[in-house]
Amino acid sequence: MSLASDTINATGPVHKHGIVFGPTGEGWVHLCIDMQRMFAERTDWQTPWMAAVLPQVAHLVEMAPERTIFTRFVPARRAEEAHGTWRRYYERWPHMTLERMDDGLVELVPELARHVPPGRLFNKSVYSPWADGRLDAMLRGWAIDTVIVSGAETEVCVLATVMGAMDLGYRVILATDAVCSSADETHDAALAVYRSRFGMQIETACVSELVAARADGLLGG
Repeated sequence: MSLASDTINATGPVHKHGIVFGPTGEGWVHLCIDMQRMFAERTDWQTPWMAAVLPQVAHLVEMAPERTIFTRFVPARRAEEAHGTWRRYYERWPHMTLERMDDGLVELVPELARHVPPGRLFNKSVYSPWADGRLDAMLRGWAIDTVIVSGAETEVCVLATVMGAMDLGYRVILATDAVCSSADETHDAALAVYRSRFGMQIETACVSELVAARADGLLGG
């Protein structure tokens, strides 16, 4: 079964979506990015779309919870402890530092937290989960060469995850209906960039396509 299909504009095919570069084999994981209470609830960083995509994210997790790594963005304890421009960032949002916010807001939303274990947590203090090399080393140790990416936000931490994965040579599959943002315009722009500029390195597929791919053996394991 082929899950690839074309997006068409006036000049012809511009992008294929789905699993277009053949089966993944067993070396894949799902990186679920920052689906945390601090972004789901009424905070300075609330991402209203998160509630809308959560059922799709949960469906993707349920496909293989043991292959899911949930990243969590952990803020600085106080602005004065942050480095470089991150200090200015936390001076702008002081209520989102660990000394001011409810510690429980760092946790995953309940619908996903119940999948840990077998899912795993990975904490980070910046947008990218690759910054300090720990995640790459862990995945290389497990012989992982493919990452399926979901989560928040499309043009911030998801973007940092996707770009870092590409630079490190991972095959990247973006679950387009399982990512969200707090801004329609930049969400749409980011998806357009993923599709139009990185077609040799990023495959884009909806969750139903990925679930079908697992059932048909295109996602191994």
